[in-house]
Amino acid sequence: MTMQGSSKRKAEYVVPPIDGDFYRIADLLDAKERAVAQRVREFMEAEVAPIIEDYWARDKFPFEIIPKIAGVGIGGIGYEGYGAAGGSMLLNGFVAMELARVDSSTATFWGVHTGLSAGSIYLCGDEEQKQRWLPAMMRFEKIGSFGLTEPLVGSATSGGMMTTCRREGDAWLLNGEKKWIGNATFADINVIWARDEASGKVKGFVVGKENPGFSVKKIESKMALRVVQNGWITLKDCRVPEADRLQRADSFKDTAKVLRMTRAGVAWFAVGCGRGAYEHALRYATERSQFARPIGGFQLVQDLLVRMLGNVTATECMVLRLGQLQSQGLMTDEHASLAKAFCTVKCRETVGYARELLGGNGILLDNHVGRFVADAEAIYSYEGTREMNTLIVGKAITGLSAFV
Repeated sequence: MTMQGSSKRKAEYVVPPIDGDFYRIADLLDAKERAVAQRVREFMEAEVAPIIEDYWARDKFPFEIIPKIAGVGIGGIGYEGYGAAGGSMLLNGFVAMELARVDSSTATFWGVHTGLSAGSIYLCGDEEQKQRWLPAMMRFEKIGSFGLTEPLVGSATSGGMMTTCRREGDAWLLNGEKKWIGNATFADINVIWARDEASGKVKGFVVGKENPGFSVKKIESKMALRVVQNGWITLKDCRVPEADRLQRADSFKDTAKVLRMTRAGVAWFAVGCGRGAYEHALRYATERSQFARPIGGFQLVQDLLVRMLGNVTATECMVLRLGQLQSQGLMTDEHASLAKAFCTVKCRETVGYARELLGGNGILLDNHVGRFVADAEAIYSYEGTREMNTLIVGKAITGLSAFV
């Protein structure tokens, strides 16, 4: 009698949907926005998921997906005009999460292009410059990069930028180096930040790969975001016309406007990366059997899954509120910094739990989770380290600066 009941229960076992949105946060989007997010999910699962492990292993970028990304219609979400997709910054966050849920490298490519690079022109360019560059960028016909970080200057860029610019007639001469610049090996539009030798103020420039004195080499042997093509840019008396200087970028405060906007996006990347790892781990737990039963039925495995889901849900709720504040024009630097710091810490923890659940299989690319573990390390550090974001928030809540 007992054995028959047991067999019946086993036969009726149905795996619940594999979905990390435990609190149904996506329901807060309107129907049009949900359709966009669903379009991104379908694209990532159909076009990126089947090929990304191979490209990640080979340290290559799948250029064939660029026109397909353009077809999804996610260029410039949150921007108005210039051929941008429009919509809210909350939708921008959901798109970022959906991209990173499958692949953080693809999310980073998109974030650098439409966020940092196009965002610099959108926020700091004059009307002529916006009309000249943004429509092609929104269509992904011209790809952008964002040159801020330098070989010897990372967190101290605001006060220690070593790349310089000098006015010479109707042009500027740029000298210096930029490192870790995503998309730079193939970008058509490189936004370069440099310190004016005369005034000491930071200015922004749009530099093409054909500009005299501009060169770039690929950074090799990375352990994270291997699909992202990071470049090391060298500028030697690189001549840039005055017409290509961002006319509304007059100090690092203007650079910071761009970073504030995109730092929020990185928090969403962290949520997506953690969620993707959780969903792969959950699927594995329902398919992998030991002792004649799925390992998802063991207490210690369920403990790991619930820890992961708790992290994903908590960070989803945080970035949801962040996106609402951003859409309302109420988001501050410290709001973005707290989300970036907290969400990347929890992402790192979540992907570690996922690898633990898979055991030795967790380090195989075929099981996906190992890629999320590695990529989380880059998300944890770029767009402001945890330590620097902590000091931004610390200053806001105490009124005391701990920066040195």
